[in-house]
Amino acid sequence: MAAKRLAYPTSRYDPSPLVDLTARAARERLSASALKAFFNIVARWQVRDEDARGLLGGVSNGPYYKMKKDPDRVLDADTLLRISYLIGIFKALHILHGDALADEWVQLPNANRIFGGQTPLDYMLAGGVPAMQTVRRLLDARRGGV
Repeated sequence: MAAKRLAYPTSRYDPSPLVDLTARAARERLSASALKAFFNIVARWQVRDEDARGLLGGVSNGPYYKMKKDPDRVLDADTLLRISYLIGIFKALHILHGDALADEWVQLPNANRIFGGQTPLDYMLAGGVPAMQTVRRLLDARRGGV
């Protein structure tokens, strides 16, 4: 007698199409709105320009202020990925907390063992993309009740 093979249940939802960030057309489509969102987030979080440049991957002064003045430029895949994580973190914080705490959270020392007493902002600045991913996953898990 053959064993019955279990199958993963089919979803009712169509999968979201993956965005190919290596394609210039995709980056052109996303860059301006990503930069606008980034500058709105760092303003809400009251992040200093020096730290905001670090969140973008160490952008130097000149290009940073050009982006701030005119966000109509094409970003590279790494910068778009960084901004995507920050947007997800921002959204999760505003689901979990009221606006005031959500906007202060990245600047507050955190006793969670991930942060070791430092602020989530300092953690992300020191750890780059992997740290942003960790913060995003932590907040998404909290949002899911884990």
